[in-house]
Amino acid sequence: MLEHVHNHITSELQQNTRTDIIFILTAILLNLITLAVNAGMSEKSRTDSATLIAMFAFVCLIVLVNLVVVFGLTKGKQTREKLLNGLIKMYKDQNVDKYYDQSLMGNYNVRYNLFIMVVIFTGVIATVVPFILR
Repeated sequence: MLEHVHNHITSELQQNTRTDIIFILTAILLNLITLAVNAGMSEKSRTDSATLIAMFAFVCLIVLVNLVVVFGLTKGKQTREKLLNGLIKMYKDQNVDKYYDQSLMGNYNVRYNLFIMVVIFTGVIATVVPFILR
């Protein structure tokens, strides 16, 4: 039974990682694509109000998607921490906790914070640069 629980937790950790990767790549790709599209429309938006409205619509999309991604990554971070705490407890019960360096928990937190920072900054750049070019 213990092996089944261990397998379930590690499977959840793997699923958590895949979900986080999808969130991160989606946000970064959307930010870069929107940056390119809005930058391309920036000159025309000086004279065409419909183009300017389209640019603002893309900005709204960036903000919404980035908020969802940051929320998802935050929940992913919390989930990973809970799952790893469960594994550590299991390892302690089995006297094998000495093989798991608990400083990894801090490393995971730093990594999540870096991912969130990248998503936020690419979103800010994708939002601001086209309006500077305008």
